[in-house]
Amino acid sequence: MIQGQQPELFKFKTNESQGAVECLGLTFGNDTARRAYFTEKLREKLQDPLFRHVEGFPLGSDEDILALSDPPYYTACPNPFFAEFIKNHAQTYVSENDDYHSTPMTFDLSFGKTDPLYGANSYATKVPHQAIMQAILHYTRPGDVVLDGFAGSGMVGVAAQACAHPSAAFKQTIEEEWNAAGMPAPQWGARRAILNDLSPIAGFLSANYNLPFEVEAFAAEAQRILEETKLELGWMYETLHTDGQTKGQMTYTVWSELFSCPDCGGEIDLFNQALDPKSKRIRDEFVCPHCRAELNRRRLNRSYETCFDPVLAKPIQRLKRRPVLINYVIDRSRLEKLIDEDDLATLHRIETLSPGPRSRHTKCR
Repeated sequence: MIQGQQPELFKFKTNESQGAVECLGLTFGNDTARRAYFTEKLREKLQDPLFRHVEGFPLGSDEDILALSDPPYYTACPNPFFAEFIKNHAQTYVSENDDYHSTPMTFDLSFGKTDPLYGANSYATKVPHQAIMQAILHYTRPGDVVLDGFAGSGMVGVAAQACAHPSAAFKQTIEEEWNAAGMPAPQWGARRAILNDLSPIAGFLSANYNLPFEVEAFAAEAQRILEETKLELGWMYETLHTDGQTKGQMTYTVWSELFSCPDCGGEIDLFNQALDPKSKRIRDEFVCPHCRAELNRRRLNRSYETCFDPVLAKPIQRLKRRPVLINYVIDRSRLEKLIDEDDLATLHRIETLSPGPRSRHTKCR
């Protein structure tokens, strides 16, 4: 569940400046008190054997579930506060008072794919929240409850909240389009959302997209983690500039597949032998560097190597490839260079790192 009365999306004051908090009809001195109260209520509910037998209940200890939850808004298990939420925010349906009417409407589901919120995670089936906002504005009114039983990354919740504070450009676009279609202006205002999904990662994403948090504290912690990670792993992304002295930060490495010639069996590096440097495309025809036979990609045989996988603890077969090109940045300038001995040494060091306590070094042949 998400709060539906945040003054600004994702903004949240500290407990000291926030003051009293109202939640499900109860008032608390601050948000810490609210969290403590409902955490204990959830702890009590977890002791109920019937509750733990609800279909889809996660495997995990009580402490793990409580640590991941922010009750009553988000629980890492079936939410036992659902009834209270409906009681406080919904109305009993009375057919005689039903004046709801809305015509069908189509929407562009790709609208908003360039928004940073859309690109913040790689969840496979997500829809931009701005596209969903169009549907919510058309079919609901401010304060309505919106249910998404298959929440995925939680974009419906983001859209429901964002209806209260759309960007100026989005608001102008929607109002102009509705006016041109002869429709009345949309009713801006937050809707309340209930988000549900059996997937733990979906629930996690939905909660973190929609629950309020302290922006400054989050930014500081994120920066701390980035700096700590850079100290530990930053060497993996360093590369020596062609001047032999300056170090750049690697953005990506190009790997080339290796094939064998069908006539002589010689190894062929596709990048060095078949890539057109001007068009950056593989040539239709090229020659084998060993026997000079005329080749095309369809005639080549894939090369494989056998490696020991330390996670699976058994040998595996994979396509043979080698690094050939590095793209890197120095002083905001993007540069490219062919891979050198220092880069190969770094990649070898990475490949031989132990990924876990029971792993061994990867060996290929």
